[in-house]
Amino acid sequence: MLIYGWCWIKKIIKDHGVHFFFLLLVLLAITFLLGDFFKEDFELEGVELTSYEGEALSSIYDFRENSIKGYQNVPIETYKLKISGLLNNSISFSYNQVINTFESHKKVITLYCVEGWEVKILWEGILIKDLLSKVNISDKANTIIFHAYDGFTTSLQIDYIIDNDIMLAYKMNNVTMPAERGFPFQLIAEGKWGYKWIKWVTEIEVSDNINYKGFWESRGYSNNGDLDKSYFE
Repeated sequence: MLIYGWCWIKKIIKDHGVHFFFLLLVLLAITFLLGDFFKEDFELEGVELTSYEGEALSSIYDFRENSIKGYQNVPIETYKLKISGLLNNSISFSYNQVINTFESHKKVITLYCVEGWEVKILWEGILIKDLLSKVNISDKANTIIFHAYDGFTTSLQIDYIIDNDIMLAYKMNNVTMPAERGFPFQLIAEGKWGYKWIKWVTEIEVSDNINYKGFWESRGYSNNGDLDKSYFE
């Protein structure tokens, strides 16, 4: 192996010159260092829990992939969570601003999919009402429309979001949410069918359109999405 490596070095020097060889080494070193830099900031953190306060948890890998365009890799370096709509002061936050500015909350909640499977996960995130406290919402507003990186949308009533302390999660079972689960943020729509649990959230739009229909709702699914009712209209 060492002989092969030395022959490779000599060939590069012979074909391109010694200056090219050292430039190649510098470029490789810079690529390695920059890769470590970004990995350090955004790699998954934590050790996955299998139980919490005596309650058994599902694994973060016990999900089926059923998103509309496959799982998304959101470029976190340029990511912004935008709050828009019926406001006097629209605002946006970077990923780090969200997780470092607002109080973190944890809760074990089960996601029930209309396909017949379910997962019980310890979710950790921020309350959406804390985000909304940073803007002045119009008195006409009654609905939040959530937008995702892949174009998916869904909506929920503001009263439901506030009264039930609905979260925008960035961790599950004590680890940073993987890309396939919804990184950087997934809506935890407690008491609603899984199609309301929008992943890869990029925008929270404040609206007065209480009848807004998102991706699945416009295809016949219930707009309320309540677990104790049929998921079809």
